[in-house]
Amino acid sequence: MHFFALAGRQAIELLNTLGAYGVFSGKIITGILAGTWSRKDLFEQLERIGVKSILVVSITSAFTGMVMAVQTLDQFIRFGASSYIGGVIALSLVREMSPVLTGLVVCGRVGASMAAEIGSMKVTEQLDALRSFGLDEVVFVGTPRFLASLVMVPVLTAFSFFIGIGGGAVYVAAHGVNLHIFRRSIEALMDPSDVWGGLLKAFVFGGLISASACSQGFMATKGAKGVGEATTRAVVWGNMLILVFNYILSAFLFGGEA
Repeated sequence: MHFFALAGRQAIELLNTLGAYGVFSGKIITGILAGTWSRKDLFEQLERIGVKSILVVSITSAFTGMVMAVQTLDQFIRFGASSYIGGVIALSLVREMSPVLTGLVVCGRVGASMAAEIGSMKVTEQLDALRSFGLDEVVFVGTPRFLASLVMVPVLTAFSFFIGIGGGAVYVAAHGVNLHIFRRSIEALMDPSDVWGGLLKAFVFGGLISASACSQGFMATKGAKGVGEATTRAVVWGNMLILVFNYILSAFLFGGEA
């Protein structure tokens, strides 16, 4: 009985959380159309999400590309297929690894910051002050963060494409694979639709990250403990949503190919 009661509470929490994300997204869309949000805050969020994430995305992408080269090079040489290694690494990065890893990294670095910041604004009654001026705090605070995530996560993902492929190229070149062959295999195996599919994933992930982080921040309870719990939930939910939607988008974009 205890198990079923716990499962029931978790199911209710799941529905409440998804409902809160839906309400938040609806308000954001309304706010974008109404224009009742700060343009200055948008540029600040663009810098926070994009520029300040370059280093961590670069390190993650470069070593991911090199690890993929480590794992595939020996097998490809063994089966005489070294001429395809560049295309395989590029496809894996563009379709899956770069969008997902960039989303997870941004969720951990920026999503936690968003949730903590908004949660702190709530417990210190700064959001109440916005309401006293006739502003919708969800629209005024959440819209710049939502738009910045939609813009910068795809930009960071595109940057990750180049860094990851470059990391793989450095490793295979150091182990005797001609870089011209590496490049030609990329041209032969990868289509523009693969790149657009990866960027579409990143666009969706950006929306999920900001929706999770901002919604949890607005739902934070009083005190430092409530802000900490909201921050933890924002990262956990953001990561789970990225992985779930990655499967959905992969099946939709790439699953129908023969």
